[in-house]
Amino acid sequence: MLRKKTNGVARRPQRTSILSRIGEKSVDRRAFLRGSGLTIGGLAAISTTGGTVSPASAQTAANTAVENIKSVCTHCSVGCTVVAEVQNGVWIGQEPGWDSPFNLGAHCAKGASVREHAHGERRLKYPMKKEGGEWKRISWEQAIDEIGDGMMSIREESGPDSVYWLGSAKHNNEQAYLFRKFAAYWGTNNVDHQARICHSTTVAGVANTWGYGAMTNSYNDIHNSKAIFIIGGNPAEAHPVSLLHVLRAKEQNNAPLIVCDPRFTRTAAHADEYVRFRPGTDVALIWGILWHIFDNGWEDKEFIRTRVWGMDQIREEVANWTPEETERVTGVPGSQLKRVARTLANNRPGTVIWCMGGTQHTNGNNNTRAYCVLQLALGNMGTSGGGTNIFRGHDNVQGATDLGVLSHTLPGYYGLSAGAWGHWARVWGEDLDWLKGQFDTIKDKDGKDKPLMNERGIPVSRWIDGVLEDPENMDQPNNVRAMVLWGHAPNSQTRMVEMKTAMEKLDMLVVIDPYPTVSAVLHDRTDGVYLLPACTQFETRGSVTASNRSLQWRDKVVDPLFESLPDEVIMAKFANKFGWADRFFRNIEMEDPETPNVESITREFNAGLWTIGYTGQSPERIKSHMANQHTFDRTTLQAVGGPNDGEYYGLPWPCWGTAEMGHPGTPNLYDMSKPVAEGGLTFRARFGVERDGQNLLAEGVYSVGSEIQDGYPEFTMQMLMDLGWDGDLTAEERAAIDAVAGPKTNWKTDLSGGIQRVAIKHGCAPFGNAKARTVVWTFPDPIPLHREPLYTPRRDLVADYPTYEDRQAYRLPTLYASIQKNDFSKDYPIILTSGRLVEYEGGGDETRSNPWLAELQQDMFVEINPRDANNLGIRDGSQVWVEGPEGGKVKVMAMLTERVGAGVAFMPFHFGGHFQGADLREKYPKGADPYVLGESTNTAQTYGYDSVTQMQETKATLCKIWAA
Repeated sequence: MLRKKTNGVARRPQRTSILSRIGEKSVDRRAFLRGSGLTIGGLAAISTTGGTVSPASAQTAANTAVENIKSVCTHCSVGCTVVAEVQNGVWIGQEPGWDSPFNLGAHCAKGASVREHAHGERRLKYPMKKEGGEWKRISWEQAIDEIGDGMMSIREESGPDSVYWLGSAKHNNEQAYLFRKFAAYWGTNNVDHQARICHSTTVAGVANTWGYGAMTNSYNDIHNSKAIFIIGGNPAEAHPVSLLHVLRAKEQNNAPLIVCDPRFTRTAAHADEYVRFRPGTDVALIWGILWHIFDNGWEDKEFIRTRVWGMDQIREEVANWTPEETERVTGVPGSQLKRVARTLANNRPGTVIWCMGGTQHTNGNNNTRAYCVLQLALGNMGTSGGGTNIFRGHDNVQGATDLGVLSHTLPGYYGLSAGAWGHWARVWGEDLDWLKGQFDTIKDKDGKDKPLMNERGIPVSRWIDGVLEDPENMDQPNNVRAMVLWGHAPNSQTRMVEMKTAMEKLDMLVVIDPYPTVSAVLHDRTDGVYLLPACTQFETRGSVTASNRSLQWRDKVVDPLFESLPDEVIMAKFANKFGWADRFFRNIEMEDPETPNVESITREFNAGLWTIGYTGQSPERIKSHMANQHTFDRTTLQAVGGPNDGEYYGLPWPCWGTAEMGHPGTPNLYDMSKPVAEGGLTFRARFGVERDGQNLLAEGVYSVGSEIQDGYPEFTMQMLMDLGWDGDLTAEERAAIDAVAGPKTNWKTDLSGGIQRVAIKHGCAPFGNAKARTVVWTFPDPIPLHREPLYTPRRDLVADYPTYEDRQAYRLPTLYASIQKNDFSKDYPIILTSGRLVEYEGGGDETRSNPWLAELQQDMFVEINPRDANNLGIRDGSQVWVEGPEGGKVKVMAMLTERVGAGVAFMPFHFGGHFQGADLREKYPKGADPYVLGESTNTAQTYGYDSVTQMQETKATLCKIWAA
């Protein structure tokens, strides 16, 4: 089923690659490891394959000590420690972090080569602008002046929302926080980052089920799982080191591994049970499994009674999903799903793992909620070995999301209400009226002023429409005229044909990145494009949040290379240009006028992020964990002795209260077997106390040590007073509470942390003790429903399972039924889906610019089932065209494989630099083009957005394929 991509001999590439320019030798495993800096100095290794970086001399090496500096891999979210070997300020080699409880001395191909990410020759080396069709080198001063003047002119003419600030999952926590604050001071909610297009449907679905939208347990806690259910995820390639933890459970617990995926992946190759289902039918599949669980009485009835609300309504929907109907929709036999259901029922606790295969759909929020309901029905929540382990795709996509780089919320998921802005204005020491004055207003339907300060901005998935849509149809005064892509790969987004048009319509396009990205070449602009070289994360310092909610500290490995600058310094330059740097940095220590102290930024967000417990992780505590990794248990993540005794590695949030309170962090969310003070938790009471006359609070269950031995609402000052616990507050805490709203102050807005401290002192969770809800009455589908994809091949199912009606969302009209009513399946009969490769990451600009990785995968390709290929007259390795129903097409290599079923095609999304058959290499700045170029699958991908979050649909569209 799987096949090697090469026979061990480097092939001459069929598509454009410049690897041949740096060496003709093949790179075997030993050479790769040497070149990655694992066994010899990386600079010296480069010279062995014809690189242009000169090795350090032996005499210099002999006279200078080698310093080992800990950092964290900049690719996926596992959080692997990288130990950099630095000599004379030069990064000469690297080792995996043997003491790290996450990677345990392991690296994947990407992690093993991160040194080249920093030292890469293909980096953007100095600021540039396009002028008269040519790239021209400019100074930082000129760049900031020209860009700043242009933006302020646009702001004056069209308002602050006409500039879109697109942030990054590659920013560390401090930069991400500063970026969201920056957008607020500019006066717009048109700010977002990659989470919108990877796990926004997870955050929405999961947070609206039990309170927080994050991974509940950890990679390490999977060691305790008795069953592992993976759906729409391929950790073997997307998060390779995570598979070590999955396989440990499989081996030591004899835990059955069930993989549900339309494609037989490298993860599926490890499965005890592989379930192939039709793309876009996740809800139907889960309900088909639950049908057997309910039919046989295998659900955890006591858990449901005490900790779950709405399961009876779920039962009614699940009753419709008989084995016959489930097979009609998903293609999976009922007998197989009964076997899966029995396996899950007989092997508890089990964990459910998912990734973007489940999220990137028009009903992605339905998918993620269905996964949660499955775990609630089995009683697998709030227990070690259970939970929903949601694998995040970028190194800090979890942290950047927590820190609010999103168009619909402020840091900490506070939202955009007046109360949320009031809270952050207090944290920032800012005049709320001044902040209000930075934002635009529009008229509502009744002619009243509607402040855009309180309205969701345009999400990154829809920035194209922000440029192209008729302003009459938009909930903002004017179109987007300037686009800032700060650490973002545009080829990771769909509708690239329209993206090209949007880029060309902009007044100004600004790209801030260590590498130029596809943003530099997709368009045919001759002017108005700026490329600003940002540092990699190895050239600055700060905290980063792994998928399991643990914070780790990156120390700076080397000083900024070339003319690149840290992101926080670039933000400071712009803040100075815009005239509000003094206000912006009033609480942040400055090392010089344009260099904020990173630890001081950490302390500022510690002062405000009470909702999710980013308050207890001071820089000192995080750094101490990094220095003492060897003291933490590899499964529980708890320190055994040493300076961090009893704390959980990385102080996974929520880490309640202030750092002085010493909370150990929360290893597994909603686990009532531990006191809250020791990392235990209940389900969050964020949905009220009653619904339709039914109790929404927990029934007679509570955390160990709780003095309230039943469900209870979230804590407020009034609740402390009613309980007689307000006497436990200090005078300073009481004064801080009175300064907010007196008795109405709740645990989220109390800047002293006193309410949290007192609640925890009495054994209670500050956010209450409620039931998880399986019915989200505020969503378009309160009960998760199967809905056919917009571009479905199953026209026979559209009447039974239609999509949504067209609607307005996030300032823009959003199409559903008006697309699905058209039958594209005759002309475009093959389902097109996309995913990851082990060699590359994200949009691929950094990894395709890394010679060690570029050698491993030189061709963009499409996987086609041999039956389809034979019917189409396509041979393995030949060039083919793949076209989507909206007209975008790509020219790629055909790979015939049984990995995909008949009627399904798969393409990876890491490639760029070709566009509809044209090679764009000459459009890159000289020396900054990636070694490997290729078509972007998203050129052929189509319209489609989740009904709650505007997540793009990349897993279930249609295409046609023919020989080139």
